Amino acid sequence: MEGIEKITAKIAQDAQAEIAKLAAETDEKVKAIQTNAAAQAQEEANEIVERGRNAAGERLQRLQSAAQMERRKLELAAKQEILDEAFALALNKLCTLPEKEYVALLTKLALEASTSGKERLIFSQKDRAAVGKQVVTAANEALVKERSPALPEEVTKSKVGAFVDKLVHNTTAVVTGTGLTLSEETRDIQGGFVMVDGDVEINCAFETLVRLQREQMEKKVADELFHS
Repeated sequence: MEGIEKITAKIAQDAQAEIAKLAAETDEKVKAIQTNAAAQAQEEANEIVERGRNAAGERLQRLQSAAQMERRKLELAAKQEILDEAFALALNKLCTLPEKEYVALLTKLALEASTSGKERLIFSQKDRAAVGKQVVTAANEALVKERSPALPEEVTKSKVGAFVDKLVHNTTAVVTGTGLTLSEETRDIQGGFVMVDGDVEINCAFETLVRLQREQMEKKVADELFHS
């Protein structure tokens, strides 16, 4: 019996040793697994943080780009508004000139636009009543002088000479058929006039002239307004 007990004790001792060895190996494997898992988790965490940083940086760049675009749009809109006001002011200045200057300007325009000397001038209702006849008369007088001979100054100084000079001009007007006329028609324009000769119209309305000038001058005006 004593031999069996010794054998049993030996087996138990060996088993205990094997169990202890396996436990130690298991602990080492667990620790290794935990260490690797922690390292992998940290690596993944670092990657997540880095991706987050990159995404945040990209989003910041997009927001900055969008903000710059919006700023440029607002600046452009503000500049356009200022230009609109500048040309609107120019149009208003033309339409509100003192009557004498206004008539002189319209007369000059009529002379420059006229080709046959027989055109009709169409004004706004307001201008037709206020300055229409003055402009047509002044323009006709200028057209007649271009086509009639000039009498010597010593002749025109006297009352008789002045009458003869006027008679010569009137006669020339009849012979040449010169004569702008004031149309009964009116147009919805702010200032200026529309010159009509048959089917041909020349638009000398101030708003049209300002718009055409704006197309040619806007860049120059913008440079002067927005560049120091």
